[in-house]
Amino acid sequence: MKLSENERKRLLTNYGPWALVTGASSGIGLELAERLAESGLNLVIHSRNENVLTDLAKRLQSTYAIKVEIIAADVATVEGVQKIIQAVGTLPIGLVIVSAGFGTSGEFIHTSVHSEINMLRVNCEALLTLTHHFAQRFSAQKRGGMILLSSMVAFQGVPYSANYAATKAYVQSLAEALAEELKPHGVDVLAAAPGPVVSGFGQRANMKMSMSLTPQQVGIPILKALGRKTTVLPGLLTKFLVYSLRMVPRWGKVKIMKLVMGGMTEHQRS
Repeated sequence: MKLSENERKRLLTNYGPWALVTGASSGIGLELAERLAESGLNLVIHSRNENVLTDLAKRLQSTYAIKVEIIAADVATVEGVQKIIQAVGTLPIGLVIVSAGFGTSGEFIHTSVHSEINMLRVNCEALLTLTHHFAQRFSAQKRGGMILLSSMVAFQGVPYSANYAATKAYVQSLAEALAEELKPHGVDVLAAAPGPVVSGFGQRANMKMSMSLTPQQVGIPILKALGRKTTVLPGLLTKFLVYSLRMVPRWGKVKIMKLVMGGMTEHQRS
């Protein structure tokens, strides 16, 4: 999929000349970085792997004739998050995409509390710190955009992925509220809530996902929704999964998600 010329111009005009993308080395973060580069935005790209970032930066610069800065940092630490803020410095950032995150799965009582806390730091604390910093900065400059990666699991409790779903519920709620708070200041906030996506996420979360979207199927709908919606459900599979549960009471959604997630994590309990 490709962005139209008008969409590329809109992104560059409204949110350029620089964008920051965390978790840019793979999955949705990589796809969004690619589409922004295609639109002519200079990029600050982040992940934990400096070698991957270096190769990606070279490719984006040669393909799209843009400037690319890299930041290798672990956002599970306060130092890692501050490294991003300090590295960005006074660059004229107009768009921030907080894509860095990971998931866990399985019965909560059998998970590692250290892994669960680490996920909380990455998915929530790091996101909060970056969002707060750039919300203040964008409000002062009276323009800007933020995309926070939520998930379709954010809308109800999800057995066998309890803490991960809870972190995404936090992201979803924060984005919805900030979209209203920051709108008068000229700042657009979008919660992107995709369904299962083919990436390194499933492997790290130890889940078997039979039906999944590709990053290419969700990237463009996310960027097209920025400035137009508060929440986007990118991809036909995401819309089907969410809308099919719309009339089900919340307790029923939890039961259904238990069956769905149970199938994805059955190998962990067999």
